[in-house]
Amino acid sequence: MTSPSRGAFSGPLFAALAMVGAGACFALVNGALQASTMQLGVPSTSAAFWQYALGLLIALPWVLRRGLSSLKTRQLGWHLMRAALAVVGIQLWVAGLARVEIWQAIALVMTSPFFVIIGAKLFFSEKVGVVRWLATVAGFSGGMIILQPWTEAFHWGAVLPVAAAAFWAGTSLVTKKLTATERADSITVYLLLLLTPVNALLALGDGGIVPSGNALWLLIGAGVLTVVANYLLTLAYKNADATFVQPFDHLKLPLNIAVGFLAFGFAPSGAFWPGALVIVGASLLVMLDEQKRSTAISRTA
Repeated sequence: MTSPSRGAFSGPLFAALAMVGAGACFALVNGALQASTMQLGVPSTSAAFWQYALGLLIALPWVLRRGLSSLKTRQLGWHLMRAALAVVGIQLWVAGLARVEIWQAIALVMTSPFFVIIGAKLFFSEKVGVVRWLATVAGFSGGMIILQPWTEAFHWGAVLPVAAAAFWAGTSLVTKKLTATERADSITVYLLLLLTPVNALLALGDGGIVPSGNALWLLIGAGVLTVVANYLLTLAYKNADATFVQPFDHLKLPLNIAVGFLAFGFAPSGAFWPGALVIVGASLLVMLDEQKRSTAISRTA
């Protein structure tokens, strides 16, 4: 694990490829988690623990080789904050995957950018503007179309991915702050080190089941891909502005739909398509607004 510096392994193109790679890895992770929980009966807390514990074991040789220098930081408080937000988001997300089909879960978690907008306003006093507020309202409206809380088919488990999106939005805000001073590999390792003991306590409180057979192999795969995905995600944010890489993040929607269909035969319902279109459209509106702002700032600089 080393951070790219020059040449082909840096810049916007590398950031775009890193974001797409992260999305593909996360799609496979979600498929593995859904199979182990929904089909093989592993409790969601245990699945979350083993996913990140195995990821830590994979990263541990690198930590030992680099020594304590890999953990050198002046931002321990922000690392702790990031881990706290991430662990809640992870637990909510895996619990959601154990209850709702992957296509619905991934579409609802895509409301995260709109929580980012609210969080940026509340905690960093960023200027939001009318366009972003309208996009936020539209994005959450798309989520409501997918949830359909007014129908008999609705159940509260479908709200879990939305709650996960809120906590992951906080994680994204802290990640962007950390990338200004921290190495991508250190950010990844700190997350794994801090998440594992908390997830272990939650798993023990829920019975602490040790997976075996196919469930174990699925979670090993999820652990490997989680390390790769988080590292690629950090690299994407480090090598380009968030507004540039955000559209590539939307590819996670068709990637997750493909995994769900190929692995489980899950197909989106009719309400999914208009809701997802509204969410993606609102996200793109936010991106265009950010580009417009950046252009205006560069002209006045």
